[in-house]
Amino acid sequence: MAQEAERLRADGVDKEVLREGSGPLPDFRDGTKATFHYRTLRCGDEERALDSSREQGKPMELIAGKKFKLPVWEAALRTMRPGERARFRCDAKHVVLYPMVSKSLRNIAAGKDPLEGQQHCCSMAQLHNHCSLGYPDLDELQKNPQPLIFDIELLKVEPPGSYQQDPWAMTDEEKLKAVPQIHKEGNELYRQGRVQEAAAKYYDAIACLKNLQMKEQPGSPDWIELDQKITPLLLNYCQCKLQCEEYYEVLEHCSSILNKYEDNVKAYFKRAKAHAAVWNVAEAQADFAKVLALDPSLRPVVSKQLKSLEARLREKDAEDKIRFKGIFSQ
Repeated sequence: MAQEAERLRADGVDKEVLREGSGPLPDFRDGTKATFHYRTLRCGDEERALDSSREQGKPMELIAGKKFKLPVWEAALRTMRPGERARFRCDAKHVVLYPMVSKSLRNIAAGKDPLEGQQHCCSMAQLHNHCSLGYPDLDELQKNPQPLIFDIELLKVEPPGSYQQDPWAMTDEEKLKAVPQIHKEGNELYRQGRVQEAAAKYYDAIACLKNLQMKEQPGSPDWIELDQKITPLLLNYCQCKLQCEEYYEVLEHCSSILNKYEDNVKAYFKRAKAHAAVWNVAEAQADFAKVLALDPSLRPVVSKQLKSLEARLREKDAEDKIRFKGIFSQ
């Protein structure tokens, strides 16, 4: 460990151990998974915090040898034992890409696509273009790179083959191969009524395909083929969100599908149900009408939904009359 730390110091990374770990130094061969909490601080008297995995609610996971965009994290982890906590002060040259890494991690924590907002170009091209990352603190850091401090607590280390690999850590080939299995697992969870877990599976499968799609030219045959694989997964995800009463997310995703595929009956139907749930009556009726125009065989199902909407409207009107009567009688 001392040799590893000395090599880091010679390369502009100073390590300070805050709490000793236990056991032997792990063998970080390729494929080893490290799970850790991190806190990113600006250098200076105040040491202002930029990010914290604890505040985001989930520890970070890194697979050795997967060419993570921030190699200094893997280099730092190689010097640590499970349970150890240490601070690493890193010269600016090691953290030039941190703003883009941070944006992806923040998106993941917020339940968004980690690649949202990225352009069809490599990381260095995005860096030199100085495109806004959507976060003022990261924009500032991208324009003016500076040393950073990483406060890292290593929770556990798992050897290759002893864990299920997360989608973000897979190679392109592994992602494409994994999608059908992840989709199947999502379907099984949904059948068991474990809707939140099913949604997470569908999200993982979508993330795999979105990552691959980012590497294709928009509108190209390969891009379209991937998009057509994403669509049914996104519809399944929307079905989960309907059951979780997250209606505005359903509206957003279904509209994005219909912007590309105007004859997608399932997207119209799910969007109609979401509109109905948030009292967008005219929009719901319009979407249900579109469903019937595209597939008349669904008339019994649509009629049932419209009758339910009408009944809810009558109940709402009755409640409003009672409420307003009470207000005006005071």
